[in-house]
Amino acid sequence: MNPWFNRLASVSLVGLLFLCLAWELWLAPLRPGGSMLALKALPLLLPLFGILRGKRYTHQWTSMLALAYVTEGLVRAASDQGASQALAMAEAALATLLFAGCLGHARAAAPSRTIKAGD
Repeated sequence: MNPWFNRLASVSLVGLLFLCLAWELWLAPLRPGGSMLALKALPLLLPLFGILRGKRYTHQWTSMLALAYVTEGLVRAASDQGASQALAMAEAALATLLFAGCLGHARAAAPSRTIKAGD
């Protein structure tokens, strides 16, 4: 099994986690001093250890979670201005990489199907 997809998922998940926190607390918060929107990083903590350990099932459901971050990134990239718009595009890109890494690893880690004699 190729560990490349798991590494891609791991790096993009950690990057997305830090980006969400930095964006809403320091870089371009909705309100000065940070906003409660930083709580959007909490769901990313749920799959963290499963992704880092290469668990196939965690990769499968995390791929669906990543789509919510792709959507939020695209919506905010279209509606926000300035630094927030650039951060939204980075979020969409990282979430897309997370999605691709999760799907690639889940497929690569799938149990092999054996062909029976006579089939």
